[in-house]
Amino acid sequence: MSSRCALVSKIIPFSCVDGPGSRLTLFLQGCNLRCKNCHNPWTMGRCNDCGVCAVHCPHDALAFRDGRVFWQEADCQLCDTCLKMCPQQATPMAQTLSVDDVLKQISRAAPFIEGITVSGGEATTQLPFICELFTTLKTTPALRHLSCLVDSNGELGIQGWEKLKPVCDGVMVDLKAWHERTHLTLTGRGNGRIKHSIRWLAEHNLLAELRLLVIPEQTDYLQAIEPLSEFIRALGDVPLRLNAFQRHGVYGEAKEWRSARPEDVEPLAAALQNRGITNIILPALYL
Repeated sequence: MSSRCALVSKIIPFSCVDGPGSRLTLFLQGCNLRCKNCHNPWTMGRCNDCGVCAVHCPHDALAFRDGRVFWQEADCQLCDTCLKMCPQQATPMAQTLSVDDVLKQISRAAPFIEGITVSGGEATTQLPFICELFTTLKTTPALRHLSCLVDSNGELGIQGWEKLKPVCDGVMVDLKAWHERTHLTLTGRGNGRIKHSIRWLAEHNLLAELRLLVIPEQTDYLQAIEPLSEFIRALGDVPLRLNAFQRHGVYGEAKEWRSARPEDVEPLAAALQNRGITNIILPALYL
């Protein structure tokens, strides 16, 4: 029996946008960045049982008893009022699940999926859980065919990646800006450790995908095209996914930012291609 637990925001049993093929995606709660453009800002923090959400729930799906918030799933209408009200950027709907709890859900989906992806928040803030989950999958005959991927912001240190390396099939990483100052403005932290992680993962054949999110007037990829291109070329033939920022669903000042269009993304793709980077995945659609 595997008793290691994690705080889980959501499980999507069938996803086609979180890695190759159909995958079960596990969203863990908690993040060490504070990205202004985050479309899931309620996955950043952890509930401190302040009770604000319970007071404002229009469907009485949240109760506040003995200093704690309790989510009553049967009454919940998924209106997201609690998410918008939370001062911690958390969700009262997060659940503490063990590896065995998650394995039961994976087993039900296994005949219809090609793998699992652990995302967040930031997945690696709960690294021991991921390591145990992946280890169990790799040693369970009925599940060992499933590939194990992590969707990460790259903030994990190298010692952490070393622990994950024996049981992980790949990591998808976002590089949210090139210059330290731009990255700090967008996420609340610099990107030195993230660049180091990207290089290390590529050297160990674990970088499944590098992602750049184009935010008009905010990101600096084109302005830094020469050092950025040199950095990407040094990683080898790693798929580079260009994502287009969409302001629908974001909060705060990012609601006023302009959504990216083809004329924002295609010049970056062309500039990268002109510098020898050809394994580029463009956005499938623009909203």
